[in-house]
Amino acid sequence: MRLKHIKGAEEAIAASSLVIHDAKERKGKWQELFGNDHPIYIEIGMGKGQFLMELAKQNPQINYLGMERYSSVLLRALQKMEEEPLPNLYFLCEDAAELPEMFGKGELDRIYLNFSDPWPKARHARRRLTSTEFLGRYNQVLAPEGQVEFKTDNEALFDFSLESVEEAGWKLRGCSRDLHHDPSMNAGNIMTEYEEKFSSKGNPIYKLIAVR
Repeated sequence: MRLKHIKGAEEAIAASSLVIHDAKERKGKWQELFGNDHPIYIEIGMGKGQFLMELAKQNPQINYLGMERYSSVLLRALQKMEEEPLPNLYFLCEDAAELPEMFGKGELDRIYLNFSDPWPKARHARRRLTSTEFLGRYNQVLAPEGQVEFKTDNEALFDFSLESVEEAGWKLRGCSRDLHHDPSMNAGNIMTEYEEKFSSKGNPIYKLIAVR
């Protein structure tokens, strides 16, 4: 995926108090950031932030973090947040591969993965956010009852993800191959920008919820 670089994005992110710049130093101490002991949910690869901002508005009793490694994409979310700040949401411009270096054991209660890069070439399979390698990383930081929620429009990636969940020894708490026509799985669903785009074309949306 080619991303258009936005001039000044890195500088704007570096100067923002809404972006956490010392993530690794906060390992085991994230509740201090929010000033409470509420559960912490994170979205990895949050894009422009529509999904996460709506969640944060609806659930003030939950703390949220949005991770996006591409500065030009994160800038768009940052601009939205500056218009309507949310006290229970902060951003990270970090690589998800370093998640265990940023969070202590059991420090996260939920991980959202929405329309992640499919990395279609077989040699890049380990980079997929639902690979067994990444599930291993999530295992290190999720609370015992924590879960991973994954949505995609890519059937091949979804099939790969189902295989990864089984191979990693995780279990499915929920699974749908047509989310928007699945009343139980779609209850309370918040759509991302990509989800709106793909579903408007009639594409089915796939979703799974994985636990250990």
